[in-house]
Amino acid sequence: MQQTGKVYLVGAGPGDPDLLTVKALRLMQTADVVVYDRLVSATILDLIPAGVSRIDAGKSSGNHCMPQDEINQLLVSLAQRRRNVVRLKGGDPFIFGRGSEEALYLRRQGVEFEVVPGITAAAACSAYAGVPLTHRGVSRGVRLVTGHFRNDERIDLDWRALADPDATLVVYMGKSNLRRICRQLVAAGMDPATPALAVQHGTTPQQRRVFGDLLTLADRVRSLGLGSPLLFIVGRTVALAGELDWFQPQEVAPHASLGLNVAN
Repeated sequence: MQQTGKVYLVGAGPGDPDLLTVKALRLMQTADVVVYDRLVSATILDLIPAGVSRIDAGKSSGNHCMPQDEINQLLVSLAQRRRNVVRLKGGDPFIFGRGSEEALYLRRQGVEFEVVPGITAAAACSAYAGVPLTHRGVSRGVRLVTGHFRNDERIDLDWRALADPDATLVVYMGKSNLRRICRQLVAAGMDPATPALAVQHGTTPQQRRVFGDLLTLADRVRSLGLGSPLLFIVGRTVALAGELDWFQPQEVAPHASLGLNVAN
């Protein structure tokens, strides 16, 4: 007989329910309980059957509905009651989702778990904004970083390594530090005119985009009132957005002057 339940650390993707994996949807619809985060969209939560219990464990900067320690203990408690638990996270559990912390806690408590990857915001929001993360002859790599440190510590990254003109930089959770990030990249040698983009509520009907460069983007985000969740993309491939735009987002500011030759 099964002595405990199992916890599935499931990525819900960035918001568009059509981007859920088949496995994620199946687990959501057959779980005993779903413990979900703030960034899981309402349209995705609507796919959970009426008979499945839901627990809101949402967290935002400075506002913790349920502290991480309590979430860890909750998952163990539910599994020990022989429940099959879906721990539903926005994006991918292992990319700035604290999924690995929860998995380590479960392992140390002897609770079986499984990780179900989701489409991370960097891949999805950039695509829905018309921005390829790589492009031959323009961007040879991608760097994913967090713009918000634990306990609101001062953000301190390897700016010189990030100021690479041949790579695309994607910053998660960077709204509160956006101006500092832009300034530090310029100070580290990145061209101030490097195209940059901020995307709010990417992949959803509420998606909003604002274009600029390292000198102008922070002011544009502030003046137009973009809020969280906000993804920040900087690099020469942002210049392709005008040609590759296919989604129908709400554009809240005109494109910056992005006259870059990106011929293959």
